[in-house]
Amino acid sequence: MEAQTQPKRGAREMEERLKKAALEGNTQELLEIHKGNPLLLDIVTVGSFDTTPLHVAALRGHTDFAERLVILKPDLAECLDSSGSSALHLASAKGYVPIVMALVSKKPNMCLARDRDGLNPLHLAAKKGRVEVVKELVRIRPDAAEASVDQVGTVLHLCVKHFQLEALKLLMEAVTDAFIHAGDAYGNTILHLAVGDKQTEVGS
Repeated sequence: MEAQTQPKRGAREMEERLKKAALEGNTQELLEIHKGNPLLLDIVTVGSFDTTPLHVAALRGHTDFAERLVILKPDLAECLDSSGSSALHLASAKGYVPIVMALVSKKPNMCLARDRDGLNPLHLAAKKGRVEVVKELVRIRPDAAEASVDQVGTVLHLCVKHFQLEALKLLMEAVTDAFIHAGDAYGNTILHLAVGDKQTEVGS
């Protein structure tokens, strides 16, 4: 029995080391772990972790760690956490351009992936005002900008709702006139929303 539990204990220890390395952004430790157990990243990819080391690195802005990780295991870029978010969702929302670029270089189709709220990475970047990320995602996958936003309308409506005017201006230059004049679920265009917000300001 002891002989059977020994490998399991060793695997758990390696997983804990990997989690710690991701939290710290310790790339050298990542390489040593991978050298000692090349299959560990495969285990992570198929769901051993609720949140993968790539998610952690993307959230904390550990660029070198994230870049090396997607080189070692590109499929990690397609893994989703319990909120349906990929590492690209997290890096886009935080505004970490180098990590975003590393992720989309391996899996550009993740630009279209939606989280639990129905938002793709570009939607999140626009919502948070991460203009440089928006610029790169539009360049790489312009169709991500034209994906609808559940209960909101378009990414332009999302920008107006969250007062992200710089992102709005950038996106308006990248989409068609028809898209700019599209309505939300209630038929409101972004102009209707902008006028409504201005009237609210005056009324208050």
